Amino acid sequence: MKNLLLIPILLFTFACTKEKSKKKVNELDKPNILLIVVDDLGYADFEPLENKSSDISTPNMARIANAGMVFTQAYTTAPVCSPSRAGMLTGKNQFRWDKHASWGPGLPDSVKTMAEYLKDAGYTTSRIGKNDLGQKFHRNDVREYPLHHGYDEFLGFSAHAHDYWLNSQEIKERTPDPYGTSALLGPLMHNMNEKSYEEGYLTDIFTNEAIDFIKRKKDKPFFLTLAYNSVHHLIHQVPQKYLDKYNVEAIPNYDPDSLVVFGKHKAGTYSAYYDKYSRLGAINDENLRKYYLANLNCLDDNIGRVLDVLESEKLDKNTIIVFVSDNGGTPLNGANNAPLTAGKYSIWEGGIRVPMAISWPGKIEEGLVVDDYVSTLDIMPTLLKAAAIEIADDTLDGINLLKPRKNRLLVWKWQKTWAVRKGDWKLTNTNENSWKGRPSNLYIKPIADDFTLKLFNLTNDSSERVNLADKYPEKVTFLKTAYENWMKQNVGKY
Repeated sequence: MKNLLLIPILLFTFACTKEKSKKKVNELDKPNILLIVVDDLGYADFEPLENKSSDISTPNMARIANAGMVFTQAYTTAPVCSPSRAGMLTGKNQFRWDKHASWGPGLPDSVKTMAEYLKDAGYTTSRIGKNDLGQKFHRNDVREYPLHHGYDEFLGFSAHAHDYWLNSQEIKERTPDPYGTSALLGPLMHNMNEKSYEEGYLTDIFTNEAIDFIKRKKDKPFFLTLAYNSVHHLIHQVPQKYLDKYNVEAIPNYDPDSLVVFGKHKAGTYSAYYDKYSRLGAINDENLRKYYLANLNCLDDNIGRVLDVLESEKLDKNTIIVFVSDNGGTPLNGANNAPLTAGKYSIWEGGIRVPMAISWPGKIEEGLVVDDYVSTLDIMPTLLKAAAIEIADDTLDGINLLKPRKNRLLVWKWQKTWAVRKGDWKLTNTNENSWKGRPSNLYIKPIADDFTLKLFNLTNDSSERVNLADKYPEKVTFLKTAYENWMKQNVGKY
């Protein structure tokens, strides 16, 4: 009798074990996802691109590109971080709900993020680093905070920038304006609390935390957004070994007891320190580039540490990695966008065309170079497709990166300027009105500084040097109408 009872018990146990095993297999079939977002990287400062600057070395960024595909014409949705990150996070042009195309689009409840989609599909989600959607900084009780739009964990800051060295509660208490500028200092936000670091360099800290997350969550599919603030201001803040490598002197960190900083902000405040060292003047052209290269070198080494851990934990074969800059590089910071015109703060090519690569072993062929133009809007639908998450085709503005369309319509709106691209042709009214102070000698000056319509054939003229508006008036009319129709049909829908 007991033996007979054991049969159904064993069958039940086997069935449960089989079901658990099946569930585990299904989970492992889903790829891990690592989205690496860097800040203000120059177009020519990315080693995988053919036009790379001769003075840079980014072998670990190149590891990602060499293992998959690199995009030579990848666009962000805006020339600054807050709106471009909102577009990337949602797969929708942020001016659908931010009709003024401002610095701070925010994140409405009605727009679902990629983190929310992936979390709903069983992913463990984490954001480490910069969180900037342009509104309600330093708060953890708002939609813009990562824990309220799909992330299970967050370690970082919610603002435009953060000091690389000063990350402790003690320095915050000693500073009269720890939140007094576009950059802040002091403890990092950690879930619903704060985490103080008495020592350590911010790029290293973010990498350490990312490695810890990967090791803790390796048994279940994870989505990790690793959003470094490098190579953003303050560009001179770099560990000594990198300063030595590029033969540049260390600049003292901010000291609240010091009264040596003068400018438009009150002497001795962090705002004054940040303002002084976030532009040329206190730092000359030659040294600005050296600080940038040192900062970039440290960033690349840290990306290498993350890639190494994926390999050592045997996760690399089942992990999609997307690498992208949030907007074009800024010559105010020492970035090189050649051959592209201008840079951050404008919708010339230098402000919106960025380095981007994606790898997925066994799914994406190694060493591919994609010359078709794509958008950071495409990251979300690509990742959702890879995770077997089905959504309606008309839900997003982006498309699958692995299936680019040669003649798709892309539109941009930034303050009083706008641009549209279809096929080889770009039409824009952009001017150059956002620079403060003198840009570095790497800056490629636009051909015009006004709101007149300018037409370029980007296949023949990626530098935007020849305005063809007078020669092809029918192209101007066609593209202007396409832009206006798109805006009428889509802006204000959320």
